Amino acid sequence: MQYRMKKFQLTSEQIDELLHRADTGRFATINENGYPYVVAMHFVYYNEKIYMHGLPKGQKIDNVNRNSKVCFEVNELFGLLTDNIENACDTEAEYNSVIIIGNASLIEDLDYKRKILNKIVEKYTPQFAGKELPDNMIKGTAIIEIDIVERTGKYHK
Repeated sequence: MQYRMKKFQLTSEQIDELLHRADTGRFATINENGYPYVVAMHFVYYNEKIYMHGLPKGQKIDNVNRNSKVCFEVNELFGLLTDNIENACDTEAEYNSVIIIGNASLIEDLDYKRKILNKIVEKYTPQFAGKELPDNMIKGTAIIEIDIVERTGKYHK
């Protein structure tokens, strides 16, 4: 671990809080040619796992089916620290960030997919929470679950 990481590490509670409040995360997979593929995704952090939803076909789904090892990142930028700075190279950012490595899989159980989709609705469109989701929407939506192997968080203030 880098020295800076040891000095500016988020606590487990701070990591949990950021994962609950962040709106967007970056989901990284490995494509068929061995290159990283990163896409911004809405997500929920539930039962110590990351869940995302989307179309049941596409590069990210193909990548997960081929190689379950993934990375997920969230951050929040509060601003740039420029007071008493005379050189642009000395500017620093005030932020929190979390990096997760884990194994991704697709959820097939319809009842569990419904539960996760309801969690996503509660987070992003709470005005629709509690309304029944149509079965065809549940069946036609892919739910990606990341089983977390390791997570680290850092900050700078």
